[in-house]
Amino acid sequence: MAYIISDDCVMCGACAGECPVGAISEGDGKYVIDADACVECGACAGVCPVGAPNAQ
Repeated sequence: MAYIISDDCVMCGACAGECPVGAISEGDGKYVIDADACVECGACAGVCPVGAPNAQ
């Protein structure tokens, strides 16, 4: 299952810069992951300072 970003997101952008397929973009108040593009690598979760990205 694709990763999702929880409401804990602090909009730092670390996850978007780390995503190898560009599946992460700015949303309304938090970053969002395009589930169709996500390859479930977990790179976003590894760099997030607040643990917002989680496997769905």
